[in-house]
Amino acid sequence: MSDDRPIRPAAVREHNRRAWDARVAARGRFTKPAGDEDFFDPLRNVDGVGWLGDSIAGKRLLCLGAGGGKHSVIYAAAGAEVTVVDISPAMLALDREVATERRLQVRTVEASMDDLTSLGAGEFEIVVHPVSTCYLPDIRAVYREVARVTAIGGVYVSQHKQPVSLQADVKPTDQGYLVREPYYRAGPLPPVAHSLHREEGTLEFLHRWEDLLGGLCRAGFMIEDLLEPFHANPKAEAGTFSHRSQFVPPYVRIKARRMGIAPAATGRVWTPS
Repeated sequence: MSDDRPIRPAAVREHNRRAWDARVAARGRFTKPAGDEDFFDPLRNVDGVGWLGDSIAGKRLLCLGAGGGKHSVIYAAAGAEVTVVDISPAMLALDREVATERRLQVRTVEASMDDLTSLGAGEFEIVVHPVSTCYLPDIRAVYREVARVTAIGGVYVSQHKQPVSLQADVKPTDQGYLVREPYYRAGPLPPVAHSLHREEGTLEFLHRWEDLLGGLCRAGFMIEDLLEPFHANPKAEAGTFSHRSQFVPPYVRIKARRMGIAPAATGRVWTPS
C-alpha cells in the first residue's frame, strides 16, 4: 500500500512529464505512432461505435492528453481540424513527425489537461480524451477545463481506468485477483513494474465513480452513453491482460454532451482528511 499523503499538483505534472519523455526515449508502450493500417478508414478506426456520426470533416477537434503520433493524425486524416494537447514534449514531437510524413495539419500544445488556459472558451466542437486522467489527482479540475473549451452542444468522449482495476493485483493468487488498494485515498498509487494495466515510472491516481461520472455532470455535461471496452478472453493464460479482464474490467468509455448551464453540485462529497 502506498503513502496516502497528497502531492502538490505541480510536482505531479513535472514527474509525469519526465516519465512520458523517458517512455518515448525507450519506445515504451503507448508511444508507437500510427501505421499505414490506421489510415485505411480513419474515422471507423477511432470511432467504431459511431458516437461522432458519419463525418467529422471540418470539425474543430481537441485530442486531450493524446500525444504520441497516433490519435491526432488519425482524426486529421478523417478531416477534422485537430489540436493535440499533451504534457510531454517528446510525445508531441511524435505527433508533428507523423503529421509531416502524412502531410496532415495538426496543432500541438504543451500543457497539462487541468490547465488549458492557452485554449479559447468554446473553441472545440469535439473533445476526444484517451486514458490519461489517472495521471492527475483531481479529475474534477480536468472536467472544468474541458467544459470551458467545449462549445455548447459539443461532444466529449473520454476513456478512463476503472477504479477496481487500479485497486486489484496485477498477478492472480489462488483466490483470484485480490483488491489491495483502498477506494478512499488521496495520494498516488504505489509504484509498479512490468504491468500491462499501469504505466511504470508514472504517478497514477484512483478516481472514484462519484467523481468520474458525478463530476462530469456537475461540470456541465450530460452523459449520453457509456461502454466498457471488452478485453476478456476465457482461454487466455492466467496473469495476462485478457485473463485479468474477465474478472476486473480495465476501462470505461463515456460519451457526454456539453450543456448550456453547469448544474450546482448537490449531495455529500467525501473529502480526505
